[in-house]
Amino acid sequence: MTTMAQEARARETRAMRRAQGTSEAQEVRAAEEARELQRARESRGAGGSEIRRHELAAFLRSRRERITPEQVGLPRGARRRTPGLRREEVAHLSAVGVTWYTWLEQSRDIQVSVQVLDALARTLLLDPSERAHLFQLAAATDPTPASSCAGVTDAVREVLDQLDPLPACVQNSRYDILAYNRTYAHLLCDLDAIPPEDRNCMVLIHTHPQWRESVVHLDETMRLMAAKLRASMAGHLTEPAWKMLVKRLQSESPEFRENWERYEVVATRSKTKQFRNPHVGLLDLTHTDLWLSPELGARLVTYAPADEVSRERLEKLYAFAQVSSAESGKSGKSGETAEIAEAAAAAERGVRR
Repeated sequence: MTTMAQEARARETRAMRRAQGTSEAQEVRAAEEARELQRARESRGAGGSEIRRHELAAFLRSRRERITPEQVGLPRGARRRTPGLRREEVAHLSAVGVTWYTWLEQSRDIQVSVQVLDALARTLLLDPSERAHLFQLAAATDPTPASSCAGVTDAVREVLDQLDPLPACVQNSRYDILAYNRTYAHLLCDLDAIPPEDRNCMVLIHTHPQWRESVVHLDETMRLMAAKLRASMAGHLTEPAWKMLVKRLQSESPEFRENWERYEVVATRSKTKQFRNPHVGLLDLTHTDLWLSPELGARLVTYAPADEVSRERLEKLYAFAQVSSAESGKSGKSGETAEIAEAAAAAERGVRR
Protein backbone atom coordinates (compact mmCIF):
# COMPACT_ATOMS: atom_id res chain seq x y z
CA MET A 1 0.00 0.00 0.00
CA THR A 2 2.76 2.31 0.85
CA THR A 3 4.45 1.62 -2.47
CA MET A 4 1.20 2.13 -4.42
CA ALA A 5 0.47 5.39 -2.61
CA GLN A 6 3.96 6.64 -3.27
CA GLU A 7 3.66 5.80 -6.95
CA ALA A 8 0.30 7.58 -7.13
CA ARG A 9 1.73 10.67 -5.51
CA ALA A 10 4.72 10.51 -7.86
CA ARG A 11 2.37 10.36 -10.87
CA GLU A 12 0.43 13.36 -9.56
CA THR A 13 3.67 15.25 -8.99
CA ARG A 14 4.87 14.54 -12.54
CA ALA A 15 1.49 15.58 -13.96
CA MET A 16 1.54 18.80 -11.98
CA ARG A 17 5.07 19.54 -13.15
CA ARG A 18 4.09 18.86 -16.76
CA ALA A 19 1.05 21.17 -16.38
CA GLN A 20 3.16 23.80 -14.70
CA GLY A 21 5.75 23.55 -17.42
CA THR A 22 3.05 23.95 -20.05
CA SER A 23 1.60 26.96 -18.21
CA GLU A 24 5.01 28.59 -17.91
CA ALA A 25 5.68 27.99 -21.60
CA GLN A 26 2.33 29.54 -22.49
CA GLU A 27 3.12 32.55 -20.35
CA VAL A 28 6.51 32.93 -22.03
CA ARG A 29 4.92 32.70 -25.47
CA ALA A 30 2.18 35.17 -24.50
CA ALA A 31 4.74 37.63 -23.16
CA GLU A 32 6.81 37.32 -26.32
CA GLU A 33 3.71 37.86 -28.49
CA ALA A 34 2.82 40.96 -26.45
CA ARG A 35 6.34 42.33 -26.95
CA GLU A 36 6.16 41.66 -30.69
CA LEU A 37 2.77 43.39 -30.88
CA GLN A 38 4.09 46.42 -29.01
CA ARG A 39 7.14 46.60 -31.30
CA ALA A 40 4.84 46.41 -34.32
CA ARG A 41 2.66 49.18 -32.97
CA GLU A 42 5.67 51.36 -32.26
CA SER A 43 7.01 50.65 -35.72
CA ARG A 44 3.71 51.59 -37.31
CA GLY A 45 3.57 54.76 -35.20
CA ALA A 46 7.10 55.72 -36.13
CA GLY A 47 6.39 54.95 -39.76
CA GLY A 48 3.20 57.02 -39.63
CA SER A 49 5.06 59.96 -38.11
CA GLU A 50 7.76 59.70 -40.75
CA ILE A 51 5.21 59.62 -43.56
CA ARG A 52 3.42 62.59 -42.00
CA ARG A 53 6.69 64.58 -41.86
CA HIS A 54 7.43 63.84 -45.52
CA GLU A 55 3.92 64.89 -46.52
CA LEU A 56 4.25 68.09 -44.49
CA ALA A 57 7.60 68.90 -46.10
CA ALA A 58 6.25 68.30 -49.61
CA PHE A 59 3.17 70.39 -48.90
CA LEU A 60 5.22 73.33 -47.59
CA ARG A 61 7.52 73.22 -50.63
CA SER A 62 4.59 73.15 -53.03
CA ARG A 63 2.89 76.10 -51.34
CA ARG A 64 6.15 78.08 -51.15
CA GLU A 65 6.90 77.56 -54.84
CA ARG A 66 3.53 78.80 -56.03
CA ILE A 67 3.74 82.23 -54.32
CA THR A 68 5.46 85.07 -56.17
CA PRO A 69 7.58 87.61 -54.29
CA GLU A 70 5.22 90.36 -55.39
CA GLN A 71 2.32 88.68 -53.57
CA VAL A 72 4.05 89.18 -50.24
CA GLY A 73 5.61 92.57 -50.97
CA LEU A 74 9.14 91.40 -51.85
CA PRO A 75 11.22 92.46 -54.88
CA ARG A 76 11.78 89.75 -57.47
CA GLY A 77 15.39 90.61 -58.30
CA ALA A 78 17.27 89.76 -61.48
CA ARG A 79 19.00 86.55 -60.36
CA ARG A 80 16.06 84.65 -58.87
CA ARG A 81 16.10 81.01 -59.94
CA THR A 82 13.82 79.49 -57.33
CA PRO A 83 10.18 79.29 -58.41
CA GLY A 84 8.16 81.25 -55.91
CA LEU A 85 9.69 82.20 -52.58
CA ARG A 86 13.05 81.14 -51.19
CA ARG A 87 13.23 79.25 -47.90
CA GLU A 88 14.93 82.16 -46.16
CA GLU A 89 12.15 84.49 -47.32
CA VAL A 90 9.45 82.22 -45.85
CA ALA A 91 11.45 81.98 -42.63
CA HIS A 92 11.87 85.76 -42.44
CA LEU A 93 8.20 86.50 -43.14
CA SER A 94 7.14 83.88 -40.56
CA ALA A 95 9.65 85.09 -37.93
CA VAL A 96 11.35 81.68 -37.61
CA GLY A 97 14.97 80.62 -38.09
CA VAL A 98 16.15 79.75 -41.59
CA THR A 99 17.86 76.57 -40.38
CA TRP A 100 14.77 75.49 -38.48
CA TYR A 101 12.50 76.03 -41.51
CA THR A 102 14.99 74.20 -43.74
CA TRP A 103 14.87 71.22 -41.38
CA LEU A 104 11.08 71.32 -41.59
CA GLU A 105 11.21 71.04 -45.39
CA GLN A 106 13.79 68.26 -45.02
CA SER A 107 11.38 66.14 -42.98
CA ARG A 108 13.51 66.36 -39.83
CA ASP A 109 11.91 65.10 -36.63
CA ILE A 110 11.37 68.47 -34.92
CA GLN A 111 8.55 69.91 -32.83
CA VAL A 112 6.34 72.53 -34.47
CA SER A 113 4.26 74.86 -32.29
CA VAL A 114 0.79 76.01 -33.26
CA GLN A 115 2.08 79.61 -33.27
CA VAL A 116 4.65 78.74 -35.94
CA LEU A 117 2.09 76.82 -37.99
CA ASP A 118 -0.22 79.82 -37.80
CA ALA A 119 2.58 82.12 -39.01
CA LEU A 120 3.45 79.76 -41.89
CA ALA A 121 -0.21 79.54 -42.93
CA ARG A 122 -0.39 83.33 -43.14
CA THR A 123 2.92 83.68 -44.98
CA LEU A 124 2.00 81.02 -47.52
CA LEU A 125 -1.47 82.55 -48.03
CA LEU A 126 -3.26 79.28 -47.30
CA ASP A 127 -7.01 79.12 -47.76
CA PRO A 128 -9.14 77.50 -45.02
CA SER A 129 -8.89 74.00 -46.53
CA GLU A 130 -5.12 74.25 -46.97
CA ARG A 131 -4.71 75.62 -43.46
CA ALA A 132 -6.70 72.72 -42.01
CA HIS A 133 -4.53 70.30 -44.02
CA LEU A 134 -1.34 71.92 -42.69
CA PHE A 135 -2.41 71.51 -39.06
CA GLN A 136 -3.57 67.95 -39.70
CA LEU A 137 -0.22 66.97 -41.21
CA ALA A 138 1.54 68.50 -38.20
CA ALA A 139 -0.81 66.59 -35.83
CA ALA A 140 -1.75 69.90 -34.21
CA THR A 141 -4.97 71.67 -33.27
CA ASP A 142 -5.67 74.88 -35.15
CA PRO A 143 -6.03 77.67 -32.56
CA THR A 144 -7.83 80.01 -34.95
CA PRO A 145 -11.45 79.31 -35.86
CA ALA A 146 -12.11 79.01 -39.56
CA SER A 147 -14.14 81.80 -41.16
CA SER A 148 -16.75 79.17 -41.94
CA CYS A 149 -17.61 76.56 -39.34
CA ALA A 150 -18.93 73.07 -39.98
CA GLY A 151 -21.72 73.83 -37.49
CA VAL A 152 -22.81 76.93 -39.43
CA THR A 153 -24.88 75.35 -42.16
CA ASP A 154 -26.70 77.12 -44.98
CA ALA A 155 -29.91 76.62 -43.00
CA VAL A 156 -28.42 78.39 -39.96
CA ARG A 157 -27.24 81.26 -42.16
CA GLU A 158 -30.76 81.51 -43.58
CA VAL A 159 -32.14 81.75 -40.03
CA LEU A 160 -29.64 84.54 -39.27
CA ASP A 161 -30.78 86.49 -42.32
CA GLN A 162 -34.44 85.98 -41.50
CA LEU A 163 -33.91 87.34 -37.98
CA ASP A 164 -32.98 90.79 -39.33
CA PRO A 165 -33.63 93.45 -38.03
CA LEU A 166 -32.94 91.56 -34.77
CA PRO A 167 -29.16 91.34 -34.29
CA ALA A 168 -28.00 87.72 -34.23
CA CYS A 169 -24.78 85.74 -34.55
CA VAL A 170 -23.37 82.25 -34.04
CA GLN A 171 -20.65 81.92 -31.39
CA ASN A 172 -18.78 78.98 -29.94
CA SER A 173 -18.00 78.52 -26.26
CA ARG A 174 -14.72 80.42 -26.73
CA TYR A 175 -16.68 83.50 -27.92
CA ASP A 176 -15.43 83.28 -31.51
CA ILE A 177 -18.01 84.89 -33.81
CA LEU A 178 -18.54 82.30 -36.56
CA ALA A 179 -21.38 83.95 -38.50
CA TYR A 180 -23.71 86.95 -38.15
CA ASN A 181 -26.45 88.89 -39.90
CA ARG A 182 -26.40 92.45 -41.24
CA THR A 183 -27.81 94.14 -38.17
CA TYR A 184 -25.32 92.47 -35.85
CA ALA A 185 -22.51 93.54 -38.20
CA HIS A 186 -23.23 97.16 -37.20
CA LEU A 187 -24.41 96.70 -33.60
CA LEU A 188 -21.11 97.28 -31.79
CA CYS A 189 -18.64 98.13 -34.55
CA ASP A 190 -18.02 97.57 -38.25
CA LEU A 191 -17.57 93.84 -37.80
CA ASP A 192 -16.81 93.18 -41.47
CA ALA A 193 -13.71 95.36 -41.14
CA ILE A 194 -12.36 93.09 -38.39
CA PRO A 195 -10.09 90.21 -39.58
CA PRO A 196 -11.83 86.84 -39.08
CA GLU A 197 -9.18 85.68 -36.61
CA ASP A 198 -9.95 88.70 -34.38
CA ARG A 199 -13.73 88.27 -34.41
CA ASN A 200 -13.91 87.15 -30.82
CA CYS A 201 -16.13 88.89 -28.27
CA MET A 202 -13.55 88.57 -25.49
CA VAL A 203 -10.82 90.11 -27.65
CA LEU A 204 -13.06 92.88 -28.98
CA ILE A 205 -14.46 94.00 -25.63
CA HIS A 206 -10.96 94.23 -24.17
CA THR A 207 -9.07 95.73 -27.12
CA HIS A 208 -11.34 97.33 -29.73
CA PRO A 209 -12.12 101.03 -28.99
CA GLN A 210 -15.45 101.25 -30.81
CA TRP A 211 -16.72 97.93 -29.40
CA ARG A 212 -15.81 99.09 -25.90
CA GLU A 213 -17.48 102.46 -26.46
CA SER A 214 -20.68 100.72 -27.56
CA VAL A 215 -21.07 98.73 -24.32
CA VAL A 216 -22.83 100.94 -21.76
CA HIS A 217 -21.83 99.01 -18.63
CA LEU A 218 -18.32 98.14 -19.75
CA ASP A 219 -16.64 97.26 -16.44
CA GLU A 220 -19.49 95.05 -15.28
CA THR A 221 -19.66 93.32 -18.65
CA MET A 222 -15.91 92.61 -18.78
CA ARG A 223 -15.99 91.08 -15.31
CA LEU A 224 -19.01 88.95 -16.19
CA MET A 225 -17.46 87.74 -19.46
CA ALA A 226 -14.19 86.79 -17.75
CA ALA A 227 -16.21 84.72 -15.27
CA LYS A 228 -18.12 83.04 -18.12
CA LEU A 229 -14.89 82.27 -19.96
CA ARG A 230 -13.35 80.69 -16.87
CA ALA A 231 -16.44 78.53 -16.37
CA SER A 232 -16.37 77.41 -20.01
CA MET A 233 -12.63 76.76 -19.99
CA ALA A 234 -12.91 74.04 -17.33
CA GLY A 235 -13.58 71.52 -20.10
CA HIS A 236 -10.83 72.82 -22.40
CA LEU A 237 -7.84 73.37 -20.11
CA THR A 238 -5.33 71.57 -22.34
CA GLU A 239 -6.53 72.89 -25.72
CA PRO A 240 -4.04 75.24 -27.45
CA ALA A 241 -6.69 77.60 -28.82
CA TRP A 242 -8.08 78.30 -25.36
CA LYS A 243 -4.65 78.77 -23.79
CA MET A 244 -3.61 81.12 -26.59
CA LEU A 245 -6.77 83.20 -26.15
CA VAL A 246 -6.19 83.63 -22.41
CA LYS A 247 -2.50 84.41 -22.96
CA ARG A 248 -3.38 87.06 -25.54
CA LEU A 249 -5.97 88.69 -23.30
CA GLN A 250 -3.59 88.71 -20.34
CA SER A 251 -0.89 90.41 -22.40
CA GLU A 252 -3.16 93.00 -24.02
CA SER A 253 -5.67 93.90 -21.31
CA PRO A 254 -4.97 94.88 -17.67
CA GLU A 255 -8.74 94.70 -17.01
CA PHE A 256 -8.81 91.09 -18.10
CA ARG A 257 -5.78 90.21 -15.98
CA GLU A 258 -7.46 91.68 -12.92
CA ASN A 259 -10.80 89.96 -13.54
CA TRP A 260 -9.17 86.65 -14.45
CA GLU A 261 -7.31 86.53 -11.15
CA ARG A 262 -10.62 86.79 -9.27
CA TYR A 263 -11.35 83.16 -10.23
CA GLU A 264 -15.04 83.95 -10.52
CA VAL A 265 -17.33 81.65 -12.51
CA VAL A 266 -20.86 82.23 -13.73
CA ALA A 267 -23.21 80.27 -15.96
CA THR A 268 -24.63 81.62 -19.20
CA ARG A 269 -27.95 83.33 -18.72
CA SER A 270 -30.28 85.69 -20.54
CA LYS A 271 -30.32 89.32 -19.51
CA THR A 272 -31.11 92.80 -20.83
CA LYS A 273 -28.10 94.69 -22.16
CA GLN A 274 -27.59 98.30 -23.17
CA PHE A 275 -25.62 99.31 -26.25
CA ARG A 276 -24.69 102.80 -27.43
CA ASN A 277 -24.88 102.55 -31.21
CA PRO A 278 -23.29 105.39 -33.22
CA HIS A 279 -25.94 105.17 -35.95
CA VAL A 280 -29.22 104.97 -34.04
CA GLY A 281 -28.45 105.74 -30.39
CA LEU A 282 -29.19 103.82 -27.19
CA LEU A 283 -30.54 100.25 -27.48
CA ASP A 284 -32.06 98.11 -24.71
CA LEU A 285 -31.86 94.50 -25.91
CA THR A 286 -32.63 91.14 -24.32
CA HIS A 287 -29.83 88.66 -24.94
CA THR A 288 -30.74 84.99 -25.45
CA ASP A 289 -28.59 81.93 -26.27
CA LEU A 290 -30.09 79.14 -28.39
CA TRP A 291 -27.85 76.04 -28.45
CA LEU A 292 -27.38 74.45 -31.87
CA SER A 293 -26.27 71.03 -30.59
CA PRO A 294 -26.89 68.85 -27.51
CA GLU A 295 -23.48 69.64 -26.04
CA LEU A 296 -22.60 73.22 -25.10
CA GLY A 297 -20.81 74.07 -28.33
CA ALA A 298 -21.97 76.53 -30.97
CA ARG A 299 -24.93 78.69 -30.05
CA LEU A 300 -27.20 81.18 -31.78
CA VAL A 301 -26.99 84.51 -29.91
CA THR A 302 -29.99 86.79 -30.41
CA TYR A 303 -30.89 90.28 -29.21
CA ALA A 304 -34.58 91.15 -28.99
CA PRO A 305 -35.75 94.72 -28.32
CA ALA A 306 -36.78 95.32 -24.72
CA ASP A 307 -39.06 98.23 -25.64
CA GLU A 308 -40.69 99.89 -28.66
CA VAL A 309 -38.03 102.60 -28.91
CA SER A 310 -35.32 99.95 -29.24
CA ARG A 311 -37.45 98.07 -31.78
CA GLU A 312 -37.76 101.15 -33.99
CA ARG A 313 -34.06 101.87 -33.69
CA LEU A 314 -33.18 98.29 -34.66
CA GLU A 315 -35.25 98.69 -37.79
CA LYS A 316 -33.33 101.88 -38.60
CA LEU A 317 -30.06 100.12 -37.94
CA TYR A 318 -31.06 97.34 -40.33
CA ALA A 319 -31.97 99.92 -42.95
CA PHE A 320 -28.54 101.47 -42.47
CA ALA A 321 -26.93 98.05 -42.90
CA GLN A 322 -28.86 97.44 -46.12
CA VAL A 323 -27.76 100.78 -47.57
CA SER A 324 -24.16 100.12 -46.59
CA SER A 325 -24.29 96.66 -48.14
CA ALA A 326 -25.73 97.96 -51.40
CA GLU A 327 -23.12 100.71 -51.69
CA SER A 328 -20.08 98.59 -50.84
CA GLY A 329 -21.03 95.25 -52.30
CA LYS A 330 -20.86 93.59 -48.87
CA SER A 331 -22.00 94.22 -45.31
CA GLY A 332 -19.91 96.46 -43.15
CA LYS A 333 -18.92 99.47 -45.25
CA SER A 334 -20.13 102.88 -44.19
CA GLY A 335 -22.54 104.88 -46.32
CA GLU A 336 -25.54 106.66 -44.85
CA THR A 337 -28.42 108.08 -46.83
CA ALA A 338 -29.77 111.44 -45.72
CA GLU A 339 -32.76 109.66 -44.21
CA ILE A 340 -30.66 107.29 -42.11
CA ALA A 341 -28.30 110.06 -41.05
CA GLU A 342 -31.25 112.19 -39.97
CA ALA A 343 -32.77 109.27 -38.04
CA ALA A 344 -29.45 108.61 -36.31
CA ALA A 345 -29.08 112.28 -35.37
CA ALA A 346 -32.61 112.35 -33.99
CA ALA A 347 -31.98 109.20 -31.99
CA GLU A 348 -28.75 110.64 -30.61
CA ARG A 349 -30.55 113.82 -29.56
CA GLY A 350 -33.08 111.62 -27.75
CA VAL A 351 -30.27 109.87 -25.90
CA ARG A 352 -28.73 113.16 -24.81
CA ARG A 353 -32.07 114.32 -23.44
